[in-house]
This record gives sequence, structure tokens and C-alpha cells, in this order.
Amino acid sequence: MFNNLSDKLDKALHVLKGHGKITEVNVAETLKEVRRALLDADVNFKIAKEFTVRVKEKALGQNVLTTLNPGQLMVKLVKDELAELMGGETAGVNLTGTPTVILMAGLQGSGKTTFSGKLANYLKTKKNKQVLLVGADVYRPAAINQLQVVGEQIGIEVYAEVENKNPVEIAQNAIAHAKANGKNTVIIDTAGRLAIDEALMTEISNIHKAVNPQETLFVVDSMTGQDAVNTAKAFNDLLNFDGVVLTKLDGDTRGGAALTIKSVVNKPIKFIGTGEKMEAIDVFYPERMADRILGMGDVVSLVERAQEQYDEEEARKLQKKIAKDQFGFDDFLNQIQQIKKMGNMKDLVGMIPGAGKALKDVDIDDDAFKGIEAIIKSMTPLERTEPKVINASRKKRIAKGSGTSITEVNQLLKQFFQMSKMMKMMQGGGSRKMMQMMQGMKGGMPRM
Repeated sequence: MFNNLSDKLDKALHVLKGHGKITEVNVAETLKEVRRALLDADVNFKIAKEFTVRVKEKALGQNVLTTLNPGQLMVKLVKDELAELMGGETAGVNLTGTPTVILMAGLQGSGKTTFSGKLANYLKTKKNKQVLLVGADVYRPAAINQLQVVGEQIGIEVYAEVENKNPVEIAQNAIAHAKANGKNTVIIDTAGRLAIDEALMTEISNIHKAVNPQETLFVVDSMTGQDAVNTAKAFNDLLNFDGVVLTKLDGDTRGGAALTIKSVVNKPIKFIGTGEKMEAIDVFYPERMADRILGMGDVVSLVERAQEQYDEEEARKLQKKIAKDQFGFDDFLNQIQQIKKMGNMKDLVGMIPGAGKALKDVDIDDDAFKGIEAIIKSMTPLERTEPKVINASRKKRIAKGSGTSITEVNQLLKQFFQMSKMMKMMQGGGSRKMMQMMQGMKGGMPRM
């Protein structure tokens, strides 16, 4: 996420992070490089220039040249300005209305249908909403089928009228259906086009007027950079939408859309899509994103994701097993499943301060645990419960069954026993103690 921009900003600020003499000249040179980094990220020239002018004014106003840590102060000023550029404050979604109607708009290929499903899943699981998905794309043959597949995957009803080619009628009928069937939230997936055209704009405008949604979200493919910003402006002029959704942020995106869309349309980014899974949706926090762009990680979001998967009852059972030295490979496998539910691995690593930069050239995918899982699943129930019984002949059988080598089996066993020993040493708190420590970090994270 924003790897190229992060690298270039890090290089630009590197001189000022050191202990060399800080002068007005090298501050100006640094900000010139910052501007270049923003331009390379597909940020509009005017916005990039205004950004560096504001940072310079604040730097000189705070006597950055004479402060004890001028480099750190400059990094803070750039971070604060990045957060402000992306909106400053986090914007929530409006869930008033009976039912709440959320209208999704955007060009074809922006990820609108998939994100409609992600948002429905988010509102169902995080906000306890009864959601109805509505297929109002009457042009793309696979659109309704795609939405139905998504709905089945997340256990949410999809309203569709295959024979009806009037999207306004479909939207109105869907809202009536929601009222009659106890659904308090309606998400309408509308048609997109390959480019902005009069027919598309007229249609989305007619739907908007007919259903009067509480929330209109414009979905943007962040891979399209500045083009996405221009498209957003055209839609906003017509719909006056409430917020922006940035999809495909897990791709090799330059970041121009995320950085500038707020300043162009004056509407907040509300959500981001960070992967293919239905759980890969995050509320957009400008300050946290600024931290990640500057390589500072995002521990708060990492802790929040961990807390979502944290089960106190399971933690108590696990603690008892550790105390009795009964922690086995089934428990280990369960812990792996909990980690995988937190999101894609590369995104999680990027949340750890410094780790994203250190592992930027390492390919971390969602199959990172595949070999470990294969080894564990090739063990017998006895071997999983009593790992100490695994001798040379058993290792050979496990390696053959999992398609791995004896060396890899030995390595996993060594790591497992080391981890078990460490967990035993942590007794008196165990997993709960670790989570309490993480919660403490969340509540009192040091600020730049």
C-alpha cells in the first residue's frame, strides 16, 4: 500500500532525520523532493505545491532549524499535513432512516458490486443491521448473478427483478420489500459504464431523486490515480454524494486518488477496500494512513483487528492448557486461523512500525501459513495432542504426507516447542495478559 510513495518520502526526509546540520537550504531541498514524490504518486501539481508551501510555513513558524530534533519535527509536520490533505477527521456513515438507504455509484470495473457486499457484511457483523442488497444494474448480464453469489457468501438477501429493465422501479420496489420484511438497511448497487456518459448520469440522478438515500457513496478504483479524482468530481457535481470509497488499495497503487480526492470534491473518504475477501474493508482514518505512508505503521488498527477475533472464553481455556502443559498443535492451528481472519498478511505486516519497510521486497501472501497447516494436518490426533511423541519415523511420514521436507518438519517442531516454553513463562496472564498489554498500547499510543 503506497510503497513507492513511502520509499520516496523516506528518502526525501532522510537527511533531516539524521544528526547533520539543518539549514533553511536543505529544508527547502527536502521539500522539493517531497513535492516530486507527490507528483510521482499522481498528485495534482497545484495540490503538491500548496502542500509543500504549507509545510515550509509551519516549519519556519515553529523554528524547526533550532529545535532539538529538527528531523523528527519535519516528519511530524509532513505527517500532519498528509492527514489533513486526506480529510483530517474520520467520517462515519449515516445510518438514520427506516430503512437506511445507501446508494452506490461509480464506473464499471471500480469494484462497486464487490464493495456493496463488503459493506453489507460490515454493517451486518459490526453494526448488527438487517441488510438487503439490491441489484439495480440492468445492463451488465453478470451483475445480478455476481451480487447473488456475494449475498449467498455472506448470508444476506439479494433483491432482484431479472425481467424489469427500469432501475428506478427496482430500487423503489426493493425499499418496499425491505420495509415489509424487517430489513433496516438497503444497499443499492447501480450500473456503471466504462466512461462517464449522459445516459449513466441521467440514470443515477433519477434513482437518487426517487429513493432519496441517506448515504450516497462514490466508489473509486484507486489504481486509476488522478483519473479517479476527475471522475469523482463529475459525479459529485451531479449527485452531491456524501463520501468516497477507495477500492483496490492493496494493489500497487501510486496513491494520488487517496491523497487528493478530498481536496478536489470536498467529500471525505469513508471506507477503503484492502483485499478480495468480504472482510477486507476498513473505515478510513486519515491520520493512521499518514502514519503508514511515512513507515510508522498502524498499531491501533492492528490491535482493533486482534480484538475483533479475541474470544475471552477461548483465551481462558487456552490459558488452562498452557498451565497444564497441554498446549498442542490443534491449539496452534486455531491460533493461525484467528490471525488469518484479521486480514491479508501483507496488510497486517504494514501495520507494524518499521516492518513494512524492512520486508518491502519480501513476498508475503495469504498462503504464508500453507506449509505449516499442511504439516499439522498430516499429523495423527495423538501427535497433535502430544507433539513430544513425534520421532524420526513419524517425522518422515508427516513430511511425505504434507509434501514438505523433514527439515521443514523439524523447524516447525523447534519453533513450536520454543513458543510453548515462552507461553509457559508468561503464565499468570497468558493470552489475556498479552491482549491487555495490546489494549494498553491502543489507549496510550505515543503521538508524534
